Amino acid sequence: MVDITHKQNTLRTAVAQAIVEVSKEETIKVIRDGKVPKGDVFEMSRAAGLLGVKKTADLLPDCHPLPIEYTGIRYEIDGLQIRILITVKTYYKTGVEVEAMHGASVVALNLYDMLKPIDKGLEIRNITLLKKTGGKSDIDNS
Repeated sequence: MVDITHKQNTLRTAVAQAIVEVSKEETIKVIRDGKVPKGDVFEMSRAAGLLGVKKTADLLPDCHPLPIEYTGIRYEIDGLQIRILITVKTYYKTGVEVEAMHGASVVALNLYDMLKPIDKGLEIRNITLLKKTGGKSDIDNS
């Protein structure tokens, strides 16, 4: 890992997204009606995403374990696309960009897993960092 002992703690924030695209309108209807056979896809995926954010350092060898002080997960449905937006915050020496992108990826994978019995045409797209603040540089691609 990179030596961060010389860095100062600052507020670090990252916003990431992933998009799950379903292949038919019926899938969106089943989600909205709460009739997915495996359960509530948004709440189950939110729980998976929280674990994904927390476990990032356990899975990616160069990531520092850090205190996650906030994770927010929200969904936007637009046509056949489900947009996953994750905000992660910490007050630490290093940023949370990878944690946010990892969390978005895990949410997308969980959605995929829960929806695959009813929709064989699912796709995961656009796992990307939208915004980061704190540290040496800020990024805003939102």
